[in-house]
Amino acid sequence: MPEQSAKSHASSDRLFMAIALILVINVIFACVRAFHVRDAYAIYQILVAVAFVILALRVRGYGTKNQDRIIRLEEQVRYARVLPEPILTRSAALTLDQYIGLRFACDTELAALVERTLAENLTRKQIKEAVTTWRPDHFRI
Repeated sequence: MPEQSAKSHASSDRLFMAIALILVINVIFACVRAFHVRDAYAIYQILVAVAFVILALRVRGYGTKNQDRIIRLEEQVRYARVLPEPILTRSAALTLDQYIGLRFACDTELAALVERTLAENLTRKQIKEAVTTWRPDHFRI
């Protein structure tokens, strides 16, 4: 797998993007057809096309939300193993976004970065930029 960094870790799900594009095109075709035909079935086609777009977005959202929760749990287990007790206790104040950003920090720099995150209220992006030794995550969808 290729090396990851703050600039190169993001990826996109090309299959989802292709399907989303098809669904949006379907909405456009349904609207154009309804404009020309003007019958109840054309309205029904618009509703179904829009419903499919909403469904696709919701399903994608459920998957990423579930991954966020798993990341938080994995990081809490990792913190219990790696962090000294005073920092571990304070780490309970981290937000989900901060947990997600901190997952890229290696074990040796984690304690200092958790303290800095809590002191400066760093954002996910700021945390990723502060990581010096990157811990890759190749499983994110």
